[in-house]
Parts: sequence; C-alpha cells; structure tokens
Amino acid sequence: MGGGVMKSSGGGGRRRRRGSGANRPMAEINVTPMVDVMLVLLIIFMVAAPLLTVGVPVELPKTAASSLPADTEEPLTVTITAEGLVSIQTTEVTMEELVSRLRAIAAERADDRIFLRADGAVPYQTVAQVMGALNRGGFSSIGLVTDTGGPALDGASGG
Repeated sequence: MGGGVMKSSGGGGRRRRRGSGANRPMAEINVTPMVDVMLVLLIIFMVAAPLLTVGVPVELPKTAASSLPADTEEPLTVTITAEGLVSIQTTEVTMEELVSRLRAIAAERADDRIFLRADGAVPYQTVAQVMGALNRGGFSSIGLVTDTGGPALDGASGG
C-alpha cells in the first residue's frame, strides 16, 4: 500500500519507475462532480414542479375518479372561478371572446383535448355553457378536473 524509494545495489542511485507509461493520462472517470450536478438538478426540478400548475385558485369538487393519462403536449386548461370568471391557462377572457380564442388555439395544437377546472360553487348551467363553448372552439375531448378523495357512491369510502 505504501510507496517508497528502493535503492538499487548496483548503479549510481537511480530510481526505477513503476511500469513504462508513468506519464500517461489517467483513464479513470471521476463521477463525483457528475453526481453533484445531478443532485442539484433533481432539487431544482423538485422545487419547480409544483410551480408549473395553472395559477388560478379554485376549490375543485372531490370525486373518486382516476386521473387521465398524460400527453407529451402541455395540457390546455380552462378555469371557471367561484365568481364566474373564465380563464384560459392564466389569461382571463370574457364569455363572448372565449370561442374565438379557443379556435385560434385549436388551430395551433395537434391535440383536441382540453381540461376544464370549475369551482364547486359554480352553477351547473355555467359549466355546461363553457363546455359548449369548448366544443364550438374545436375541442371535442373535454376532461373535468377534480380533487381525489371524494365519495365513491358505491358504499366504499373515498380515499
């Protein structure tokens, strides 16, 4: 384990090198910096991921439904607040301009799926009218966003 200098018995005190290629570059990979960078990136993504959700606060109704599978394209979300205000992603729009904005967005997207988030206090009539506008705007696959943990309505507790 320990290295030392050996004196030769014959020649004029020359040191011998171990192996012929002592000046070769080191061929080992130091993975410590790579692991450090990966851990920093992991922490950044863990902190940033919750911030990527749509920022309009609503109190979603609770159901026992399972979530829809995720796509590669960023999901388009329309939100109805308790006050009846409608937003596409985080941009507030009026009911009159909703269909024209949706048609413009649908022309640019490959997917016709859209998510509708409505506060639990919003009347069913308003939700149905917005769903009709989503359909007229070119989105035929409408997913209703809810919170999990609601009643399953089959005698089993939601959880």
